[in-house]
Amino acid sequence: MSTQTNTSRLAVMNFLNEVAGDFPDAISLASGRPAEAFFDLERWLDSIPQYQREFASRRDLSYADAGRLLAQYGRTNGIVNELIAEQLALDEGVHGRSEHIVVSAGCQEALALCMLSLCQDKNDVVIARDPTYIGMTGVADLHGIEIVPLHSKDDSQLAAELEEVAEKLRHQGKRARALYLIPEFDNPTGTVLSLEAREALLSVCAGQRIAVLEDNPYGMFRYEGERLPTLYALDRAGCVIYLFTYSKTLCPAVRVGGALVPDTLFGSAEAARTLVANLGERKSFLTVNTSQLNQALIGGMLLAQQGTLRELIAPQLEHYRRNRDLLLAALEKEFADQRDAVHWNRPEGGFFLTMKLPFSFGQAEVLRCAREQHVIPMPLSFFSLSGTCQDSIRLAFSNVEPSLIGEGVARLGQFVRQCQEVCDAAV
Repeated sequence: MSTQTNTSRLAVMNFLNEVAGDFPDAISLASGRPAEAFFDLERWLDSIPQYQREFASRRDLSYADAGRLLAQYGRTNGIVNELIAEQLALDEGVHGRSEHIVVSAGCQEALALCMLSLCQDKNDVVIARDPTYIGMTGVADLHGIEIVPLHSKDDSQLAAELEEVAEKLRHQGKRARALYLIPEFDNPTGTVLSLEAREALLSVCAGQRIAVLEDNPYGMFRYEGERLPTLYALDRAGCVIYLFTYSKTLCPAVRVGGALVPDTLFGSAEAARTLVANLGERKSFLTVNTSQLNQALIGGMLLAQQGTLRELIAPQLEHYRRNRDLLLAALEKEFADQRDAVHWNRPEGGFFLTMKLPFSFGQAEVLRCAREQHVIPMPLSFFSLSGTCQDSIRLAFSNVEPSLIGEGVARLGQFVRQCQEVCDAAV
């Protein structure tokens, strides 16, 4: 990887923040944030005393002493692990040991801890699909970890490509240590990894001893179609580390996520325990421990909801489904006469869809689109590991007002037509 590539990837978020700041009246179809209409800070803060009472009872403390202990430094690996384990089992079909959970300051920290623990040698490599989540590439770039892309768009070809890539790396004196995936409603593509592909990839990873980092921030936001088992649930070899977050189900500011290590790592219970300890040791020098007050908020909400967040997120689920449908309908209307040149997918859940255009769309086009049409899409090339996806964009529908979706698509359509006219004139 070149320094220029790393620099450009690391600069992406700053660039988008600057664009949003420079054009505050623009309709953003770039922001993948959760909808703020469902933030209920007063209710969430009121849940802390409920957890404090439970904490006091479990530790045989007075309520006041429990409060003082929660306000102190705490256990590095977390204090609400049992409640999280219950929620993951109830809501996501993920059954794991609470003592194998490391509670982190958001999933981003868990991802960084896992990558740093797995890739300790200069020849250790992470593999990911191209395009992939910027947060993962940022962690790798900041710490000098090489990322090797999988280019297959067809799920059925991924396992074969993974095996081929792992073998090539071995011949180069390198080792594929981790495969990063978002199987459910991928960011940025919005796609779902098929059951057959999941099983095939797990088989390769078990044989090659490649750990799978399964990131699942959107798994509970399925609007239609069959729910597929997580990679963690399908794993029989002990190669999947499950990454979770409460940023989408509750709110990003709570900064609570984590990693669940399997009972055995490639068949070894000792190796799994060692990895958990390694994650904790690294965390102790990064953030010491995840805020116990924030953990108490999560714990109190889980207690209040009897361990499941299904009922809590039901209104969000309906909102996101409606926004997705509004976006799809607006695209059909706006680009009805351009379906031979403009294409998009229909996600069954999550926050995003992707759109293919008949011309390149990069930083310059983002600025022009924001300045001239007051709408901001996200170039898919920003997520690419190999400089591909130049003619595609990601459209986020999670954090845009429903009443603005049609107008945003109309403005995007106007910009696309203007660019197409310029391209046609240049031919």
